[in-house]
Parts: sequence; C-alpha cells; structure tokens
Amino acid sequence: MRILIIGGTRFIGPPVATRLSGSGHAVTVFHRGESEGELPPGVEHVHGDRHRLADFQDEIRRVQPEVVLDMAPFTEVDAQEIMNAFRGIAGRIVAVSSQDVYRAYGRLHGSEAGPPEAGLLTEDAPLRETLYPYGGNSRGMDSYDKIPIERVVMGSPDFAGTILRLPMVYGERDYQRRLALELQRMDDGRPAILLGEKFAGWRWTRGYVDNVAAGIALAVTDPRAAGRIYNLGDPDALSYADWVRVMGRAAGWSGEVIVVPEGRLPPQLRPPAGDYAHDLAADTSRIRQELAYIEPVPFFQALLRTIDWERSHRPAGERAIDYAPEDALLEKLRSAQWPTAEAAPPSEAGL
Repeated sequence: MRILIIGGTRFIGPPVATRLSGSGHAVTVFHRGESEGELPPGVEHVHGDRHRLADFQDEIRRVQPEVVLDMAPFTEVDAQEIMNAFRGIAGRIVAVSSQDVYRAYGRLHGSEAGPPEAGLLTEDAPLRETLYPYGGNSRGMDSYDKIPIERVVMGSPDFAGTILRLPMVYGERDYQRRLALELQRMDDGRPAILLGEKFAGWRWTRGYVDNVAAGIALAVTDPRAAGRIYNLGDPDALSYADWVRVMGRAAGWSGEVIVVPEGRLPPQLRPPAGDYAHDLAADTSRIRQELAYIEPVPFFQALLRTIDWERSHRPAGERAIDYAPEDALLEKLRSAQWPTAEAAPPSEAGL
C-alpha cells in the first residue's frame, strides 16, 4: 500500500512510519524538513509547508498515495486543504484527533456546564458544544479544535474517512515530558508524593507511544476502518493516584502517595485549574473488537521504557525542586496538626 503521512517526525510519527514501512508498505512523509526524525531508510521524505499543499501537486501525484494519514491537523482549514489537495488521488483520509472533543473535556475545563458523564466515553459519547476550547478563531491555538476537523474528514463525499481519537500519550521522545515531575521527586528520594483529593481520584486514559502508533498503523492499513471513529489508549483508565503508584513501582521508588484534603496543597503542587469530578476515561473496545487491536508492549514494560528514556534525557542543569513547603505539610500530616480542626487523611501505600 502507498501511504503518505502529513507530519510525523517528532513524537508519535516515527514509530507509525517505522511500523508501516516494516510491514512492507511504501511510506512517504511530507514535512517541513526542520527535523528528519528517526525514520527508517526506506521512508521517502518530501519537504514542504502543509499550508501550501497546492504547490506540491507534482510530488503528490508522483507518490499516488492510496491512504493519507494526517498526524497533526490543527484547524478546520487544515482539513479542508487536505481534502482539496488529494481529491481524485487518494481513496481514504485518516486523521489523528483527540479525546478532547468530548463534552466531558468541556465540563472539566469549565466551558460547559453539567454533571459528570456516566461510565466510559464511547466514540458515540456527546461532543463539546462549545468550539475552540482555547479561544477565538485565528491561526494558532486560538483556532485549534478537532471537532470541525472530524466533521470535514467524515463528511466528504470524495473520501472514506477514519478518525483516531488519541489519549494522553507518553513514552520515548515525549517533548512534553509528561512523567518528568513525579519522576524527579521519586529519583530525589522523596518519602511521599502529595496529591489533592479530587485530582487523586481523577481518571484519564493514557497510551504508550508505540502502542498508540500500532493502533494508528492498523487503522491506516485495514479497510474495515473506513468510515469509522476509534478511541485509542490503554483499556483501563487509572486514577491519578494509582498512575503515580504504578509509576513508582516501575521507577523503584519506595515512597507512598498521600491524598490531601482540598485546599491544603502548596501552590507548586496544585494541578491545573479544572473540575476533576469529570473524568476523561475512554472506552477503547471498538478498535479491539472491529480490528482485533492488541497492544504490542505490555503496560508495565511501557512504563519501564519511558522512565529509562526520561532519566537519560533530562535537560542539563534541570532546576532543583524546593521541597521545604512539602516537608512542612508532611510534618503536619504525620502529626495530624492541621491549621483547622480537619483531621489529616490516612496515607495510602503504593501498589
């Protein structure tokens, strides 16, 4: 199969391209050329600006892709430009989306009102009614929204569309370094990691980068994915407290997770603003049932790999953490001397 990937040289893209190429597919990556990425020798590169696809029609027609995988559609305009550029050439468009399309995400961040969603978020769960979660309607983060992108891709009469809604992705090459904060505390030998009560119980679907890449590659190459939307991610959405506990086991940390009543954490330990009664826990059974998807890397092994990578890629001169406020709070917890009459919560041993 001839596959053209738009983007795909940073985090998730290289393992997707590697998996597709390793399975015998002819893979071309269209990207800006700022980074060639860790791609296998057999992958062809075309350098260009995705916002000027019309200028690259000769290269596109030479490749003659059967499927186009858009790794990073950012705006509705991005999706429309893909449709225009590949009309009459490709048969299917696969677009990488996000689980931030769900109404639960809007309620978590306060853009929409309502009670927590019941159960896991299936692909048919209600979507946000408020578009552009980061602001207005100009180029940049203000115009980011995956919902209009999904509508363009799935609503085109010229293509079969596939949408892949990604979770929080962790693993090697993660430029956001999503494990770094807790891992630094573990490696500093902290006796405990403190979490606010609501945040500790908040559930969020995660996925290891190579497992997510395997799901993307499967959806690209399996014709049964045409016209379908899939959630990707681990089958179990752990609470944040359990996530830290399991991470601690993988890191060889002997400390404990302590859940602290709301309002007691020092400012540097407070999570981003949000109503953590609203979980972002996705049901990922559809892709497993319809495409026989199975994660190639077991969960604990994925954590071990990620931690090894994090430890070997810490930025030079990483700032030391001031643990004095945490130590003071820990002392109050141990002695049950709270500023009010509220009793200290019980500590929770790691898994």
